Amino acid sequence: MPRISRFYFSMAILYLLAGIGVGLNMAVSQDHSAASAHAHINLLGWVTSAVFGGYYALNPEKAEGWLPWSQYAVYALGLIVMLPSLYLLYSGRPEIEPLVAAGSLAVVLGVVLFAVVIFTRGRPETAAGGDAILPAE
Repeated sequence: MPRISRFYFSMAILYLLAGIGVGLNMAVSQDHSAASAHAHINLLGWVTSAVFGGYYALNPEKAEGWLPWSQYAVYALGLIVMLPSLYLLYSGRPEIEPLVAAGSLAVVLGVVLFAVVIFTRGRPETAAGGDAILPAE
């Protein structure tokens, strides 16, 4: 499995634990004002990170080079900024909104970079003899 997949899966499980923690906090306190942040933690942190990791695991040729790691760094940084600040925003801290916006823009950029990874052609796979496997023309 490519190293970037392990990074994504590690990040995903940490966000799953955070999402469970936020959900339990809402259940115990009966204060559901952070429900939107809870959804974002689970969908962007847990699910999307796991999907990214799975894509790179299934397409290891796409996991090589500077672009996938740049995409990871931008997306991970965006989540680190956006998700806690979103939780604080919905917990009654409106002054934190510029951080939510900055983190959100980084997350969007990370998703755009992932689209670039998907839609750019990777290096051709090679057969055991070293010849490139290319589609028939």
